[in-house]
Amino acid sequence: MTRRDFAMLMAAALPGGVLLRPRAARAAEAIPVTLYKNPSCTCCEGYAQYLDQNGFTVDVRPTNDLAEISRRAGIPSDLEGCHTSFIGDYVVDGHVPVETIRKLLDTKPALAGITLPGMPAGSPGMVGEKTEKFTIYAISRDGTPPRVFDVV
Repeated sequence: MTRRDFAMLMAAALPGGVLLRPRAARAAEAIPVTLYKNPSCTCCEGYAQYLDQNGFTVDVRPTNDLAEISRRAGIPSDLEGCHTSFIGDYVVDGHVPVETIRKLLDTKPALAGITLPGMPAGSPGMVGEKTEKFTIYAISRDGTPPRVFDVV
């Protein structure tokens, strides 16, 4: 039996016949994210780790101009989150759960992006328990008022 045959046999023995891929192959499939955050904010680092653990590769960029970055991205000041990320053609502001990010990336709506305002307890990267549903807002490219994109 060759090494290749042995590897295929072992892969077939895993639940669902899952073939384990080398770490380098998994990293190549990761979705790149540029995350801008206040230099002293630790919850943003927690959020970056959360994204990294869920199939994203995060480039964290500390800045003292976070409000300006959010404004230029089209996020209304009353809907700003704790940090601003750019994923593909979209802005993702705040501690948005990956399920909602994947919904955005999979459906490819004609939006500038999405935002979870503030720093809700229990959201990804934040301490505490989740006590209520999170309302994530859609931010348009054409200046129409924000609307609800997802509630999780």
